[in-house]
Amino acid sequence: MKNILSGLMFGGAGLMMLLSGCDTTRQMSKKDKGVAVGAAGGAVIGGIIGNNVGKKGNTALGALLGAVVGGVAGGIIGNKMDKQAEKIKTEIPGAKVERVGEGIRVTFDEANPDGSKAGVYFATNKYDITPNSKLALDKMIKIFNEYPDTDLLVEGHTDDVGKDEYNLGLSQRRAEAVANYLRNTGIASERLIIKWYGESQPIADNSTTESKALNRRVEFVITANERMKQEAKVEAETKQ
Repeated sequence: MKNILSGLMFGGAGLMMLLSGCDTTRQMSKKDKGVAVGAAGGAVIGGIIGNNVGKKGNTALGALLGAVVGGVAGGIIGNKMDKQAEKIKTEIPGAKVERVGEGIRVTFDEANPDGSKAGVYFATNKYDITPNSKLALDKMIKIFNEYPDTDLLVEGHTDDVGKDEYNLGLSQRRAEAVANYLRNTGIASERLIIKWYGESQPIADNSTTESKALNRRVEFVITANERMKQEAKVEAETKQ
């Protein structure tokens, strides 16, 4: 964390020096300078945090923070993501929704309040979509279709049973199975990004049957696509 904060301070200072020394910037109004610093600063900060977090293994968090737009446009995107996040929380029991930067990370608790299974999980050494997983995915798909201007990162994971190389391939098959299910039910292929990490990113310690089950999973990361970003920037300009 100390290294990340140092990077942020260096990046922010460098950005201010760059803007203050630019002839074009000197001719800008204070209001316009604020917009420029906010937007550019958000991109710099997002890139620094995203790169550092990604190196530590949490690629979902790195993807979210690396996609930051910043400034007024970032606030507009964030408001839209807030609404989508609340809808996921409300309509999908068992979903764990984290708002990070200008995006959303969705994981699942293994059980609903009534004790039934929830989320996108897999049996040992399996990558087929179970009926309970379909229930969660169908609800996710409905929301994805209501908010079409987003990119969807699908990440596959395994527990630690078996060899590393095999588990990497198994996590790929799981991510691809979920992505194919999304495609087959109407989600455009260009929205999907597929990644897989084998057993390298557990969310539980693999010491019990229950914790292993939590690691046999697929997670989602939702970020603004280029259309949403451009529309947010246009809207931001009208607010100045």
